Amino acid sequence: MTTILEDSAFVRACRGLPVPHTPVWFMRQAGRSLPEYRKIRAGVGMLESCRRPDLVTEITLQPVRRHGVDAAILFSDIVVPLAAAGVDLDIVAGTGPVVAEPIRTAADVARLRPLEPADVGYVDEAVRLLVPELGPIPLIGFAGAPFTLASYLIEGGPSRTYLKTKAMMYGEPDLWHALLGKLADITLAFLRVQAGAGVSAVQLFDSWAGALSEADYRRYVLPHSAKVLGGLADAGLPRIHFGVGTAVLLRAMGEAGADVVGVDWRTPLDEATTQIGADKAVQGNLDPAILFAPWEVVEREARRVLAEGKAAPGHIFNLGHGVMPETDPEVLTRLVELIHRN
Repeated sequence: MTTILEDSAFVRACRGLPVPHTPVWFMRQAGRSLPEYRKIRAGVGMLESCRRPDLVTEITLQPVRRHGVDAAILFSDIVVPLAAAGVDLDIVAGTGPVVAEPIRTAADVARLRPLEPADVGYVDEAVRLLVPELGPIPLIGFAGAPFTLASYLIEGGPSRTYLKTKAMMYGEPDLWHALLGKLADITLAFLRVQAGAGVSAVQLFDSWAGALSEADYRRYVLPHSAKVLGGLADAGLPRIHFGVGTAVLLRAMGEAGADVVGVDWRTPLDEATTQIGADKAVQGNLDPAILFAPWEVVEREARRVLAEGKAAPGHIFNLGHGVMPETDPEVLTRLVELIHRN
């Protein structure tokens, strides 16, 4: 099913083509900042929400209706394919993903089975429901990158230090690469389901890659992210790669095979473009905390981001990470209007 909306401002910006206006969407735009989201999610667990095509469809559409953004992103979670592949985990409110039996040994890695398309049939169904509902608005597919998935599996949940993750990476490199190889296959299979169902682009989130040096990223992570992104080359979709705290990694992340590199708020987009290379579009990168400042500050900083984004062949306006739950939705709507006027 080929439904890439090539004429949309979002896809054109991904490809470095002229656009009628800078396209804008927000990471975590379909989430806790919206009262309609909180209402529809009441009493429904996160994993259950991600497995119900009707809920996925409605939640994905909510920010498009409210804010008028230029792209929707599939409502999901990075651990959805892991759970579908048989990993015993849950997404605990206020904590995040918690893994019942963390992966620490070769036997643990051996238990990790491949992801079959039928395991995530609900994702295929949700995408096929969404594409006609969205009409001219592109849908972005969603997946977590191998390193970030590995960190959850090894630590057993969120971590600030990644001590167990790095202990395996440095101390048992063969085991590490075996694990990340399997995770790359799972992630690729998950994204290929979404591509086959009709998404117009995909974003690979390596949320915790900023915990690494460039040398370690190149040695232990880059080959596996490149396997995922390269495995999607024949789909013809724009591929976006994003991480947090990745200032020293931008050049390497640009080499992983994405068409667009997402940049967090710490690095100006013109400086990021110098590192990434002038052949790739950029996405970002307003600090989500700025949305809590007076409007004149939001407007000033948004214009700065727009100006810095002109250094790249294409720019998709976004935040430098996700929308915070306490964000006033009216500010987001007003920000979209501002970006569209400039």
